[in-house]
Amino acid sequence: MRRMRHLLAIILILSIAALSGCGSSTNHADASQEEGIQQMTIKISHVVAENTPKQMGALKMKEVIEEKSEGKIKVEIFPNSSLFGDKDEYQNLIANNIQFIMPEMTKLVGSEAGFNIPAMPFLFESDQAAEDFWDGEKGKEVLGRLEKDGVLGVSMWPNGAKQITNNKRPIESPEDFKGMKIRTTGGQLLEDLFSTLGAGSTSIPFGELYTALQQGTVDGQDNPYSNIESKKFDEVQKYISIMGITRVDYALLTNTTFWNSMNDETKAIVELGIEEGTTVARESAAKLNEEAREKLIENGNSQINELSEEQIEEFKEFLTPLYNEWKEKIGTDIIEDAESR
Repeated sequence: MRRMRHLLAIILILSIAALSGCGSSTNHADASQEEGIQQMTIKISHVVAENTPKQMGALKMKEVIEEKSEGKIKVEIFPNSSLFGDKDEYQNLIANNIQFIMPEMTKLVGSEAGFNIPAMPFLFESDQAAEDFWDGEKGKEVLGRLEKDGVLGVSMWPNGAKQITNNKRPIESPEDFKGMKIRTTGGQLLEDLFSTLGAGSTSIPFGELYTALQQGTVDGQDNPYSNIESKKFDEVQKYISIMGITRVDYALLTNTTFWNSMNDETKAIVELGIEEGTTVARESAAKLNEEAREKLIENGNSQINELSEEQIEEFKEFLTPLYNEWKEKIGTDIIEDAESR
């Protein structure tokens, strides 16, 4: 009888373990399944608000992947740094705790100097020019250089040209930056840029920026209209200067272990989601920025000034030595390809 009770106890323990294993979810595919759509949960994390191109693109990815997989693939989206923030999302992607992130490219410069490209002053004249570069040979080459980290760059999602907000004065010439402290996303080029203009710079996580502006930790920041309006920076900034000095462009990144674990049928569905998500993100960027610009004007919280072509040329001339220095650091062939767009 004692032996029988012992045997029953072992069977019970094994049964519980088996049920526990069946109930667990996975964030990546089972590579042993060679045919059919693999069941999995894909997590997408980003740091900005819901009414932004990132979220629009992510929602389209979710819609397409879940529909085409007939529900076998679940996609979870975590906006507003609700899962991971600026400081830890890349490391969690490497660890495959998350399957897709869309960091601002300048946050990746520690891994690859080519991601300084959006910080090159006045390099691209439009979203289309930037998209054409990143879809081309040289852009794909830069995106591919993260594989050494176990990360795959699959696409570029734009957010547009950056405008400068601050609490000191309207920006109309290079001299107007002197003495200011500007929040940036980090990276040596952006630090050099603002240093050349006579301003200090510091890197503050996007989710903490409103408070930093409100408390005067920094005087100003640089972002496209959609980020300025969606995060209500105009509530705590007196001036908005429209100049498009640099850009915010995002790299849609995935984990190589996750990517390589998918069979062809599953990967084709995820690739379709990426393709359609990219289209939506790109289409929505210009639309959301234009709508955000109108809202900022309508709100009337900040004094808005738009720089003339002559004023932009003054900035370009002033920043030419910096531009040429970084053109060599990034790669003359790469920047010349970007300049041709």
